[in-house]
Amino acid sequence: MSAGHDHDSKNMSDVRLVWAVIVNVGLTIVQIVGGIISGSLSLIADALHNFSDAAALGLALFARRIGRRPADKLMTFGYARAELVAALINLTTLIIVGFYLIVEALNRFISPQPVEGWTVVIVAGVALVVDVITAVMVHSGSKSSLNIKAAFLHNVSDALASVGVIVAGTLIILFDLYIADLIMTLVIAAYVIYQGISIMPRTVRLLMGAVPDELEFDRIVTALQDLDGVDDLHHVHVWSISEHHRALEAHVVPVGGSLEEFETLKAKARAVLEEHFHIEHATIEACLRTGCMSESEACQST
Repeated sequence: MSAGHDHDSKNMSDVRLVWAVIVNVGLTIVQIVGGIISGSLSLIADALHNFSDAAALGLALFARRIGRRPADKLMTFGYARAELVAALINLTTLIIVGFYLIVEALNRFISPQPVEGWTVVIVAGVALVVDVITAVMVHSGSKSSLNIKAAFLHNVSDALASVGVIVAGTLIILFDLYIADLIMTLVIAAYVIYQGISIMPRTVRLLMGAVPDELEFDRIVTALQDLDGVDDLHHVHVWSISEHHRALEAHVVPVGGSLEEFETLKAKARAVLEEHFHIEHATIEACLRTGCMSESEACQST
């Protein structure tokens, strides 16, 4: 993004993430123990979701630290994409957990087991408090980081899932409605899968070097072609170096033939790209008419 954008995730202390991981791991252990004691599959489902949150936060923390490493001879653009790799791992795991919960719920439906409602309600109540606290801790970093945003959304959904588990436990206490536990497990699993699938496409596109979602390729080409001094434009590529840094490469056929004129044209092009499209890294190469005729493939328009 442009220099005017404030990336809250960079300013968010790593200590918050560390504590969020510790709290969620502790909560996962409590929920699993509570689920085993009470026989509640929905409580174990919520525990697995919490564990995925802890893993997501842990990977986000690890990726942030790697992402701060400067560019070197191996990674000339730097290590900022480490967070995207971590996001892809987290989302894949989240989807797998969701399908696992569906299978377990169906198996439990075939072979029902008694559920201790009070244990479910008490443990889910503790989980609800912890989920809300964790969400508050990471909220500031969720505004500009795909990784942190995914973790934040997980925590919010965990809080909603905990509310659902409390409702299921209450129905078991009042009406012996044990099927409520299985229904809530399926609801949690469906929401977990939805979250993973909804965020996955953007993560994959960023890793594959696609044009950022918020940019229109044709508008960028038109803006460059409309500049005074541009006769033609070829070989245009736009991609994301990291989640917040974009890059462009283009071959420009200039009207003038002097080096001074082309340097002026490049400065105007870079100003337009940064001001209107927040593209800070632009490589613009001169492509003379004679050169394009003899090297048509190198200068072919994409």
